[in-house]
Amino acid sequence: MECAAKGRVTSRCTKMPATRRCPRCGAVAYCSISHQVSHWNYHKEECARLAQQMVHAKALNDLPFTFYERITLLVTKESLTKCHLLMSEGLHQKGLWKSECSCGPSVTSSHVSLINDEWYLPTSLCPCLEPKNPLLSHLRDWKDYYQWRCLPFNSPVALLLHSPLTVYHCFQLVSSSNTIPEVGENLHIHYLGPDRELLQLSMFGELRALFPGVHLHIEFIGPAVPDLRLDNERISLNNYARCSEEGCTCKTSLNTSLEGSSNVSYSVTLQLRKGFYHDRYNDIMKVSSPHIIIAPNAGVAAYSSWLPTIELIQHIGVPAVFSDFCEEAANLSASCIERVTKQALSLPVQVNPFRQPVPVENSALCIPCYSNCFLFGM
Repeated sequence: MECAAKGRVTSRCTKMPATRRCPRCGAVAYCSISHQVSHWNYHKEECARLAQQMVHAKALNDLPFTFYERITLLVTKESLTKCHLLMSEGLHQKGLWKSECSCGPSVTSSHVSLINDEWYLPTSLCPCLEPKNPLLSHLRDWKDYYQWRCLPFNSPVALLLHSPLTVYHCFQLVSSSNTIPEVGENLHIHYLGPDRELLQLSMFGELRALFPGVHLHIEFIGPAVPDLRLDNERISLNNYARCSEEGCTCKTSLNTSLEGSSNVSYSVTLQLRKGFYHDRYNDIMKVSSPHIIIAPNAGVAAYSSWLPTIELIQHIGVPAVFSDFCEEAANLSASCIERVTKQALSLPVQVNPFRQPVPVENSALCIPCYSNCFLFGM
């Protein structure tokens, strides 16, 4: 971790990584006591706020999964990386899992295929078939989802499924507030700023199970969409990602649903568009008017390019839900949106029960930090 005073003091850092934690909040670290003292005039304004966020660490770590247990015998939980976890599961640098650690390819790599539908897991550890039971009530958290999908808690699939489950949860939040018109057989979602998701598109096939009888149309719009070769590409997901067992019926397109009845799930259609939402909006609206807008890990306060998009969303009046990695980023982004719109958020900052269960590595702060960790909306 970098010294919190780096770039704010004239002297160079003496020891890296920085290990000297602030004794008050524990959220920042320094390379030396001199840098800690020099940085106090700046840090004192945020120290109490960060200390309060550190209090939430235990609750955010409270997840039902057991896939940590084997690996924490070898490394401490504090030094655990996704590479460690994927290696322990035999998934490192395989298929959909490649992009989950720094060893993997970037979205801009020209040789990378955007559609990889292999779990590299046995049937018992992944949702490769239609659900065995109908979805009778809203899923509240990962425990509900795993039990509904008959998955054991040592299955690592939550590392990839946090994106579609976050889409599901955002829709439930907006629906419960009655700010979205009733959805019939078609649900249109505009998904802003995709990045790693572009290498895991088959994960969104799980939305077929989460929205039974609904045809989902998802527009992925963002500067990370690869070159013009893929701009405007349309992809249909008619099946779930496949398991590693040769004899499993997921290898065919004739999966059965709900205790052997005919497959009533509709497909998920993805459309990829390169650029910023405010620049591509008129083109998109010719084919897709959104019921909801979702912007994962948005970093609204960090990127000025969000300003015209926020203004556009306010103008069109469509409910939009944003996520961010940590509480500090979410609060800063929420304040930014309120300043631009001159209105309070319709959805206050709150924890996402379907956040990715492994902490983000190399965070600038020691506060709890997970992909899709906090949600807020306008």
